[in-house]
Amino acid sequence: MTQVIADISVSLDGFVAGPDDGPDRHPLGIGGERLHRWLFDLESWRAQADRVSGEHVEHRTPADIMGEFFARTGAAVIGRRMFDHGEKAWGDEPPFHIPVFVVTHRPLPPRRMSGGTDFEFVDEGVAVAVRRAVAAAGSKDVAVMGGGRVISSCLAAGLLDELRLHIVPVLLGGGVPLFARPTDPSTMLATARVELSSGVTHVFHRVIK
Repeated sequence: MTQVIADISVSLDGFVAGPDDGPDRHPLGIGGERLHRWLFDLESWRAQADRVSGEHVEHRTPADIMGEFFARTGAAVIGRRMFDHGEKAWGDEPPFHIPVFVVTHRPLPPRRMSGGTDFEFVDEGVAVAVRRAVAAAGSKDVAVMGGGRVISSCLAAGLLDELRLHIVPVLLGGGVPLFARPTDPSTMLATARVELSSGVTHVFHRVIK
């Protein structure tokens, strides 16, 4: 059965991007790239992004966490802010290789990219984007990859089955918060899995419905 899984890196003070983020300034905000160093060093990510493996691969992080995630994911949902900030860096062959549904108030025509990434722009709300992603994923899962507004909207709407946080021990002091919108205080989460490694703690929460 298809699961809808939010997966995102977050700082200790609750931010998913640093201050002054913008596609023409700092795509991840000032200091925001520190949130993703653990990911960029994984062999599973480098394979996904077709990068040559470097010297400093993080062996103590269970690489199969992301390897299994990529293998299980059949479609993704992201926000327009994430798309705008990442479009230039991703280039002609974005690292998704699956259908990606972009939640936006400014729709664009669909984009078919090299490597199997198809961007569809959805201006009918996050629930419609998730529904389309579930249909496109087939028997695989849907990944909600950010940013914070999309993830918090999915959580508030009861659309998530799991919330995966990769907590990085940095303090950004400001920027884009993970919970960018008010959440329902009655939402119940149960910690299902915790993995520790150098530079990041992976905490998987199951959403109780």
